[in-house]
Amino acid sequence: MFKIRKGDTVEIIKGKDRGKKGKVLKVFPLNGRAIVEGINLVKKHKRKTREDEKGGIVPIEMPISLTNLMLFCKNCNRGRRIGFTILKDGTKARFCKNCKEAV
Repeated sequence: MFKIRKGDTVEIIKGKDRGKKGKVLKVFPLNGRAIVEGINLVKKHKRKTREDEKGGIVPIEMPISLTNLMLFCKNCNRGRRIGFTILKDGTKARFCKNCKEAV
């Protein structure tokens, strides 16, 4: 079970986008990377493939290392470390290590 999953809100803790928040769009567990909405944008040259499609230079989100991401806790209102706990029904759940609330 990974600490960061698709749909989580994360805060960037390192790199050119430090301090920004975004939603995780896709996680690549084998590479240890994730694509975050609006983060790590690069400009790519795109060819016009159809008549109704527009070509030119477009910004595209590139994967960022999971070590540069921290899960955003809504209760603490900042990026926090998370842990795992086993519930009474035997399932694993994530919780914020600072405020002890379930994520």
